[in-house]
Formats: sequence, structure tokens, C-alpha cells
Amino acid sequence: MTQVDAAPSATSPADRSVAGQVVTITGGTGSFGSVMARHLIEEGAARVNIFSRDEAKQDLMRRAFNDERMRFFLGDVRDADSVRAAVTGADYVFHAAALKQVPSCEFFPQQAVKTNIVGSHNVIETAAAAGVRSVVCLSTDKAVYPVNAMGMSKALMEKTAQAYARNNPDSDMTVSVTRYGNVMYSRGSVIPAFIGQLRAGQPLTLTEPRMTRFLMSLGESVDLVKHAFFHAQPGDLFVKKAPASTVGVLARAVSGLFSDAEPDLRVIGMRHGEKLHETLLSREEFAKAEDQGDFFRVPLDTRGLQYEKYFTEGEDEISHVEDYASDNTHQLDVASTQDLLRKIPEVQEELARR
Repeated sequence: MTQVDAAPSATSPADRSVAGQVVTITGGTGSFGSVMARHLIEEGAARVNIFSRDEAKQDLMRRAFNDERMRFFLGDVRDADSVRAAVTGADYVFHAAALKQVPSCEFFPQQAVKTNIVGSHNVIETAAAAGVRSVVCLSTDKAVYPVNAMGMSKALMEKTAQAYARNNPDSDMTVSVTRYGNVMYSRGSVIPAFIGQLRAGQPLTLTEPRMTRFLMSLGESVDLVKHAFFHAQPGDLFVKKAPASTVGVLARAVSGLFSDAEPDLRVIGMRHGEKLHETLLSREEFAKAEDQGDFFRVPLDTRGLQYEKYFTEGEDEISHVEDYASDNTHQLDVASTQDLLRKIPEVQEELARR
């Protein structure tokens, strides 16, 4: 793996700017969508299209922003016609719509397929037909060596995006993928659950204290998507370097911020489809990754269907590389995890209420 500067693509990514442009965010009422929309408005986007299936969250977001540059589209990525309405006239698309909860996807895997795979195909194809110039698709560390339905469906979402780039080399639209781990204080994440349990005087429920997870803020997830937006070649995969901690350390860190008492930890066991450690890059991907400072870029595998030369010409560099995983990245202790937590706006607000 070598450190290189990102090369400009045929679509001149270095010249991209959201100022004066129309941007669509699928799943735009989620945690990522709200933060990204705020960034886009601050950076001068002409219009931000928020596409989601939740009319209640759309109404809350409409009131919170109160900005005439925001437009709201009710629909589902499973329905290509509703997607088409939201991407028509858009310059760029950030595709965040997904089913993300591991347990629910385990019980309803067919729903994960319809949203995460078929829905992503709909977004990419309708965006291409509408003349969109760039689509950035959001993925997850669970797509690497997936053991659950959510991860499997997101892995195939990545393949869907990369297949478009591979099969349409002359397209004016750049499709890229970002992959990241747990986003701290996102909707449904463990940190607000821990805080709620502490305020209620309840024990902190842990699935498995030894479990490790990458830690990234919502702001950092926006930084990753913006990096992909500005630097992507068609089919590129981007990962942001991130530290990790065990779930036990995270629980003690949260407890130490909100309580002076020794935490009461209750282990409930791993849930459906969970892994002890997560991986952001497989060893095969890491072997060809380019180090871009705070990010890794994995270029698209552009081989065709003729594999004859690979029977006689192999590569041995993969055998000397490890995965980039939550148990071999930089590990945070309780104090450094607390330092990270203090930088999260939502945690700051909760601490102010203490």
C-alpha cells in the first residue's frame, strides 16, 4: 500500500462544488441526512431535496430548517417512480436510505434485499437517466465478511454501485461508495441508550464487553462522504481511518461522564447476526488501497470476464497484509473515549443538563 494523492477523474472531481447546485439526499430525514443537509445549506447549495418515506420526520425537519431551499419528497427507494421525482434536476445524490438495524434484517431479510439492493439499483439507474453527475452510496463495515442479512445486503449494494461503474465506463455520472463503522449518537445507537439508562438509574445493558467497534462521529461521516464526492473515480470505495474501543470501555466512558458511581454493567449476550469485531477493509482490499491521509481509497477492479492471464500470473502481496479491523486499529481506553465523546454536540447538550 502506498500513499498517493487522489488523481482527477474524467468528470473533474476536484472542480466539484455544491455551491449553486441541486443535491438530493435519499434517507434524508435520518441522522446523516439532517447533518449533511445543514452542511449543504451552509455551503450555498441552490436546493436540497430530502427524500424519505417518513412524513412525520419530514415535517419535523421542515420546521427545524425553515429554509425555502429545502424541498421534501415522500417516497421509497423501492419505488423507482418516486425516486425519479426526487433526482430529476439534481446535480448530485447522496444515497443514505437503507434498512440498518441488524436484528430486524435478520428476521425480515427479504425487506433488506428490497430496500438495500433493489432500492440502491433504482437510485443509481434513475440518477443516471436524470443526468446526475455524481452519486455517493453509503455503506457499512458490516458489508465486509458479512454474517448477517444487513451486511450481506449492503455488500450487494456496494457491488451494484461498482457494477454500474464497470459496465458504463463512458458514463458522465461518477458512482462511488463510502464505508464506515458505528456512528456515535446516531439514531438507535448505544450511546443515547446508555445515557437514558443512567438517567433512569438502570443498569447498563451490554451485549458483550469484549466486542470492539470503530467509533466515528456524525460530522466525520459527513467528512468521509464529502471526501468521496470531491475525489472519487468511478467505482471507488472510500474508508475513513478510525479508532475503536471495546463495548465495555465505551460503557465505562459514558458512565464516567454522567455518573460518579461505579457503573452497574449487565451482560445480555450478543444479538442476532452480531460479530465480535468489525472490518472496514478486507486484506484483499487493503493490499491495493491508496493511503490518502485520513482516508483509504480502494480503486475499482476493472478486469473483464476474460481471466486467462490470472491462471498464470498471480499476486503474493495479499498474503502479507492484514484486514483493517476494529481489533487491530488504534484502541481507545476509557479516558480517550471520553475525550472523543465530549466532542459530540449531542453529548455536550446532555452533559449541560446534568
